[in-house]
Amino acid sequence: MQHVLALVAAYLVGSISFAIIVASSHGIDIREEGSGNPGTSNVLRVLGRRLAVMVLIGDAFKGIVAAAIGALAVDQTFGYVTLFVAVIGHSFPIWHGFRGGKSVATAIGGICYLNPLVGIALAVLWIVILFVWKTASVASLAAMLVMVPALALTGSTTQQLLWASATAVFVIVRHSGNIGRLLDSSERSV
Repeated sequence: MQHVLALVAAYLVGSISFAIIVASSHGIDIREEGSGNPGTSNVLRVLGRRLAVMVLIGDAFKGIVAAAIGALAVDQTFGYVTLFVAVIGHSFPIWHGFRGGKSVATAIGGICYLNPLVGIALAVLWIVILFVWKTASVASLAAMLVMVPALALTGSTTQQLLWASATAVFVIVRHSGNIGRLLDSSERSV
């Protein structure tokens, strides 16, 4: 029963869309503006840096909470499971008509809780690539591609790596449209 409750709680936490909440508090449906994606990058383009930082922090924090739920309720490995469930919740939120974002901040936030060294490295990598290339999708894809090898190098178990891989693959698949635009040089910068 503890496992089920932790999974449900992680999904519900993941389903909170800070992009939608923050934009709505300013009279905007972020799903109808810019790229239509309810995430940090679109909030940055539409509403500016200050509100985008609020969304980024909120989305990362819910990854931390979801990972902590699993780790504290069951064990560290189950924290990777609840993080994966929160990532799904972020992308398909029950509170917002199952139209969510791409889950990068939530994934990195959860990894910050489960493996702080790797999580902080991923966050720094994401920020550096964003500043250099000015393209959030490039930063996001790079972070997801590095995540599992970095976790493997820092001693994560096979089970943890499998759940981290599922998270990374899910986030990369959510970026399939971005990958197509990157390939034809039409991806938007921030």
